[in-house]
Amino acid sequence: MKRKVFLKLFNLITFLLISHLLINNKTVFASEFLTISAIPDQKPEKLNRLYNLLCDELSEKLGTEVVYKPVTNYPASVSGFRTGDLDLVWFGGLTGVQARIQKPGSKVIAQRDIDAKFHSIFIANTNSKITSIKTLSDLNSLKGKRFTFGSESSTSGRLMPQYFLQKAGIKLTDFKGKVTGFSGSHDATLALVQSGSFEVGVLNEQVWLSSIQKGKVDFSKTKAIWRSPAYADYHWLAQPNLDNRFGNGFTEKLTKTIIGLTKESPRQRKILDLFGAEKFISANENDYNSIEDIARKLGKLK
Repeated sequence: MKRKVFLKLFNLITFLLISHLLINNKTVFASEFLTISAIPDQKPEKLNRLYNLLCDELSEKLGTEVVYKPVTNYPASVSGFRTGDLDLVWFGGLTGVQARIQKPGSKVIAQRDIDAKFHSIFIANTNSKITSIKTLSDLNSLKGKRFTFGSESSTSGRLMPQYFLQKAGIKLTDFKGKVTGFSGSHDATLALVQSGSFEVGVLNEQVWLSSIQKGKVDFSKTKAIWRSPAYADYHWLAQPNLDNRFGNGFTEKLTKTIIGLTKESPRQRKILDLFGAEKFISANENDYNSIEDIARKLGKLK
């Protein structure tokens, strides 16, 4: 009898406690975490290392637990932001524009120092005998070649390269087989061109330079043939409701924390090095107006 009374009392106390926590919104749900993500533009191992380091840094500075949630592809990052599953995402220019259109009120808060004037690098397999390109019109020499972009939603690996090709009078059907490849990431583009699977490809300059630095470019098999004109690219995009969830001024504090990363701190230096940047700088949605215009002209936005 005593055992039954004890169990009833225990269950009643448990119920009241859970009810109290629910009413006061104190339960440990995902909404109490700041969930960050990024377009999967490079190998998962590198992204996991980078964003877990960043989570540790942000958690410490913000006093809020920050978790990294990887996504499988570029559209998934946009979808996750639209549904609210992702609070803060490192987007490329195009995916950032797509996400802002689908989530009004979201805020561009920062970009790297290299993102205001970013470049794409066209590369060729040395067996293709393709010579360096000096002017936009010289891109015509790529007609009839096996050509690959990166991801279909990549700014530096697809959108802007296609724009420059179009300005040179080249249609995607002008390549061999009347089609182009889509490698899925900048790392994959380099590997495919270097192996000879494609004669020509395009990737972002930061990945190209980083690959050279790490000895991953075999210059007997691969060479850069053209550096594109500059354009704005990557940036951090934050959900519009962060202040409501984490307290007034949270978005500003988050922005200052990211912009305040410095190479004087060992952990922050690692983060910046993995981002391929010296620092982050302020940014706003107007910086990406030209990206939006080009995306609409090429049918990448509805």
